[in-house]
Amino acid sequence: MLKEFKEFAVKGNMLDMAVGIIIGAAFGTIIKSLVDDVIMPPIGMMLGGVDFKEFFLTLGDPAGAPFTTLAAAQEAGAVTINYGLFINALISFIIVAFAVFMVVRSFNRMKKEEEVAEEAPAEPEPTAEETLLTEIRDLLKAQG
Repeated sequence: MLKEFKEFAVKGNMLDMAVGIIIGAAFGTIIKSLVDDVIMPPIGMMLGGVDFKEFFLTLGDPAGAPFTTLAAAQEAGAVTINYGLFINALISFIIVAFAVFMVVRSFNRMKKEEEVAEEAPAEPEPTAEETLLTEIRDLLKAQG
């Protein structure tokens, strides 16, 4: 069983998958920062200086007073629907999905080009006999 596990763990695909997961996690962090720190602030500013992170609905309010920030509502133990955070996550997802789509699209194009190159091999050069027969044919055509 130990031998089987060792064979499984050192397969090339396993290493590729691990690298992909690590790069994917790092990519997700970059996209989250892009959305939270670069894309959403200008959108919020265009909408009158709002912060999407502060868009929430209070469902259950133990204190009975309205909250101005999500942090205050959560600190008081209020039940909230955080739709602003959902909007941020949705935009992050769309960006990641588009990036993955572009990578897969590029990969499929390269794969298709390889298949076309493999399917259509270059015509082999004619043999000496074929060349001679072609010359004879051309001479006969010229004589008429």
